[in-house]
Amino acid sequence: MTTRTARVGFSAWWLAQIALYYAFPGAHLYTWALLGYSSAVAVLVGVRLYRPAQRLPWYLTSAALAFFTTGDSWYNLLLALGREPGFPGLADLFYLLFYPLLTAAFLLFIRARSGSGDNRAALLDALVPTVGLGLVAWVYWIAPFTRAQDLSLLEKVVSIGYPLGDVLVLAMILRMVATTGRRPKALSGLGVAMVGLLLSDIFYGQSQLRSDWTLGGPVDLGWIVFYTAMGYTALRPAMSELTEPGERSRPVIGRHRLIWLTAAALIAPAVLCLEDLQGHPVEVARGGIVDAPVIAAAAAIMFVLVLARVSDLAVAQRQAGARERALREAGTLLFSATTEEEVKEAVERAIVRLLPPGTPYFLDLSAAMPGAAEVTVHWRSAADLPPGSHAGGFADALFASQPLPGGDRHGQIVLGAAGDVLHTVRPSLQTLCAQVAVVLERIALTAEVNQRASEAYFRALIQSTADVILIVGDDDTVRYVSPSATKLFGAPIAVDTPMSLLIAAEGQDALRDTLARVRHTQGELDGVELTARGAGRRTMLVECDLRDLRDDPSVAGLVVTMRDVTEQRRLEDDLTHQAFHDSLTGLANRVLFRNRLEQAFMVAERDAATLGVLFVDLDDFKEVNDTLGHAVGDQLLLAVAHRISAIIGAGSTAARMGGDEFAILIEQSNSADATEEVAARIVAELAAPLEVRDGEGGLHLVSGKVSVGVALNRDADNATELLRHADLALYLAKGMGKGGWQRYQSDLAHSMVQRLELRTQLHEAIEDEQFMLQFQPIVELADQRVTGVEALVRWQHPTRGLLGPFHFVEAAEENGAIVGIGSWVLREALRQIAVWKAEDPQTTLRYVSVNVSPLQFRAADFVQQVREALTEAGARPEWLLLEITESLVLKDADKVVQDLRALRAIGVRVAIDDFGTGYSSLSYLRQMPVDVLKLDKSFIDDILTSRQQHALVDAIVTLAGNLDLAVVAEGIEEAGQRIALDTMGCHYGQGYHFAKPLWPAEIPALTTVAVPAALSA
Repeated sequence: MTTRTARVGFSAWWLAQIALYYAFPGAHLYTWALLGYSSAVAVLVGVRLYRPAQRLPWYLTSAALAFFTTGDSWYNLLLALGREPGFPGLADLFYLLFYPLLTAAFLLFIRARSGSGDNRAALLDALVPTVGLGLVAWVYWIAPFTRAQDLSLLEKVVSIGYPLGDVLVLAMILRMVATTGRRPKALSGLGVAMVGLLLSDIFYGQSQLRSDWTLGGPVDLGWIVFYTAMGYTALRPAMSELTEPGERSRPVIGRHRLIWLTAAALIAPAVLCLEDLQGHPVEVARGGIVDAPVIAAAAAIMFVLVLARVSDLAVAQRQAGARERALREAGTLLFSATTEEEVKEAVERAIVRLLPPGTPYFLDLSAAMPGAAEVTVHWRSAADLPPGSHAGGFADALFASQPLPGGDRHGQIVLGAAGDVLHTVRPSLQTLCAQVAVVLERIALTAEVNQRASEAYFRALIQSTADVILIVGDDDTVRYVSPSATKLFGAPIAVDTPMSLLIAAEGQDALRDTLARVRHTQGELDGVELTARGAGRRTMLVECDLRDLRDDPSVAGLVVTMRDVTEQRRLEDDLTHQAFHDSLTGLANRVLFRNRLEQAFMVAERDAATLGVLFVDLDDFKEVNDTLGHAVGDQLLLAVAHRISAIIGAGSTAARMGGDEFAILIEQSNSADATEEVAARIVAELAAPLEVRDGEGGLHLVSGKVSVGVALNRDADNATELLRHADLALYLAKGMGKGGWQRYQSDLAHSMVQRLELRTQLHEAIEDEQFMLQFQPIVELADQRVTGVEALVRWQHPTRGLLGPFHFVEAAEENGAIVGIGSWVLREALRQIAVWKAEDPQTTLRYVSVNVSPLQFRAADFVQQVREALTEAGARPEWLLLEITESLVLKDADKVVQDLRALRAIGVRVAIDDFGTGYSSLSYLRQMPVDVLKLDKSFIDDILTSRQQHALVDAIVTLAGNLDLAVVAEGIEEAGQRIALDTMGCHYGQGYHFAKPLWPAEIPALTTVAVPAALSA
């Protein structure tokens, strides 16, 4: 009989029995008995058809069905005989025996599914709804029996037994449902059966309380569903899955299970709310809320269960994290392995890390087994392991097979441990085995590639390499030669050719010595260079590597590898030359010059000889580059280098140090005269113009004048100091006029060093804000009212005290620091006048005058700098008067005029400072956009004693008035000078006659006047 036939026949039989049961109420005794016993028989038929791994739980299920049906049949028999069934009676005994039998069957199902391990998570998930439903059963089913006044103690105990049995069976079903992993299909049939049983028992119990029970009513449908579902489930093939070990998944809570547990946990408060809604009369009838302790206890138990479940999840999460870390570490070890033995060690270490700490286990990684296999991990009992394998005393084990490279071998892993440990480790072990398969495949592929590469190595080396490979016998003849020898030597080399015929005459001794050394040591020599005869009888340099393989039967000789390194050595020589010589002039560079100087200095010190160093710098070389171009400049450098080389001869060293600067090392001599004579000759020879060509074939006559600094080793302690002395001497020569030479002198050098130090300190002074301003009043000559001030910068030197501009402005202009100083003066002066204006709006002070250096003014963004300074200080443009020099006005006139107009457009006024001391040209006054002329103090000094000077100043003032320019006379020191200038029509003046330069705090006292005069300037 097929399984399908059995299910179809069973279904038809049951439908017929159900129809007869409700169609013929008088035959209930027979139809109900047939229905129940058929279900028990169907279970036995299913056991015979599908032969489950464990039959006892199904036999207990059949017996439980038989007992339950027997109780019904006895009850119906008494009714058929016209007798009233007693309570409790024999039928109740059969009924109550049904529950322990079915519970035992379900426990065996659970045991078979979960194995010997403890599935704590499933147990907790089942206990929460069990406690909740048990609370409902107590409040609405069991408690009413305990409070019934018309029941004896025995009747109460029996009545309570039914709901307790239902709750117990329900707990078993929930325990099976809560098991993690894939659920067997037959479990749903058992669940439907238990729901039908529970519903009918509930309604039956309520009917007993109300004494309105009738046979054949709708309550019987639940039992009918119970019998039908149990029998049909046993006839399905899936019934065997209930006694097979299940696969556990990770102990996580899904959405559906979370809803289920949440609903179960809310049963206690829901029951409490219903109790409250029933009202006070029910409480009085019961003598108070008698179920409150039970509800509270149930709520507490469920709370504890939920906390235990959360604790388990936390522990599981930590264990999962540890396993993931172990897998990552195992992956690192595995992917660094290069052999099967290293893989085996890595797998063993990884499995140990995957197990929980302190867990007893047995691990066996067997040697390679013959035969192919796939990557699998199976659960095996100790008895089911392959012959020769064991689980180390554990009942169960994980058995994994792993294919090994080659395709006809495989490895085996046996891991024995407790069942719950195996369930936990199994997914990680599957992942680990997958990683091992990838690593083994990579190792196999690498081995195959290496094998093929090594097989083809010698062939490719011999056939393709440009190196020549020779095998030389004990008689120094060639016994093998690679094809590349034809190209190297220009003709094929025949076997038995003497090795000496390949080497040039000058290399014969070296060849014999090399061969003897290799044979004597029975080792190897690398990088031996010999001179050989190449194609066309050319001489070439070959590099040889020699190996003594006379003991190798496949070689039995010396292996000589030759390569032509002629071009390589030439290139190395060229690179060495470039590394130590200037690419343009061919002279030595700074590195080579320094090396030779240090060697020469030590020799001169030893021999007490004189050593001289010359620093040569072209005068006005920048102008050549700017006017004629860099191509002409390079040709000039080349011509100068040739002339210097011709002057000094072969005994000295000339070097280009960079740019237009050269250095000359004069070898040892008995006095300083030789060095000074060379310096004088260089200056004289290069004083004449040089004829150089440009890139387009044109000829140019350019100046080659140079300045030369001379230093001797007598004045220096080392080569570095000697170079520094030559550099200082060159600086002295430049400062004393171009086209000459100067010898280093310690006294002149001291002042020069101070000047250089001053230039360095100026930059530090700007960063450290060491500058400050004094202000000299500018007054109206008529009433001596202060209308302006000139900002004068001072340097608060850390060691030399307060310094005036005379001490540092020239040095600042030389090193460019004047730009930073001027920018600070502009911002600080504007800030100060803004403060004075804010403190006294009625002050007579109208403007501040600020000197601007030519270098600062020529900055591309100078006008923008003025705008930003005004904005930063909050000053108005008419408060600022910028003083520029005549030299600036007369040079770069177009750009100067453009910038001056831009300044005047924003409201800033411009003054010509020290007018008359420069290249004075009265014509530019008419063209330049200026506002004020400042007469230099030299004009004012003799105004009272010199008629010509008086007339000159009068003419300048008259001319300025005609051009609408204001005049400020500087350096007024006497009252007579003030009166004379006022008489001429000069309106403004400054000098010690009015006030010396003052600090900012002293100015406000001089600018407070009730009625300020207008400032025409």
